[in-house]
Amino acid sequence: YPEFKQELDKSWDAMHRMLTDGTLLYGDECQPLCNVILGGEVLYGSEWEEDDGILVLKTPDQVSEIAKLLPHQDKEECRHAYGSINEEDYGFPLSEEDFAYTWEWMQGSLEFWQRAASQKRYVLFTADQ
Repeated sequence: YPEFKQELDKSWDAMHRMLTDGTLLYGDECQPLCNVILGGEVLYGSEWEEDDGILVLKTPDQVSEIAKLLPHQDKEECRHAYGSINEEDYGFPLSEEDFAYTWEWMQGSLEFWQRAASQKRYVLFTADQ
């Protein structure tokens, strides 16, 4: 089912930070947009142990909420949030190029979230570390 797969390349790290409080933490502290990446049920990986990957499950209700809210994220507000990311924690220099890359991947995921929500699908976020 390729229509239910969405690549984010390496943008997921900055995307999570941009949509939350600027940190890369698991959990539901920054509801509801934390659910786009690291919010949800952590099936594998943890911020307290070194693992080789991440698996986080989003419920159909979380997917529906993401599908409703993500398209309404304002580009300038996201640019400001991206600019507030701690560069040292992020591990990469913040730049307009990196923001544009992150924004493009996020915009490219919108159809995926709509499709998954319309069919009441669970979504599994995976990443290699």
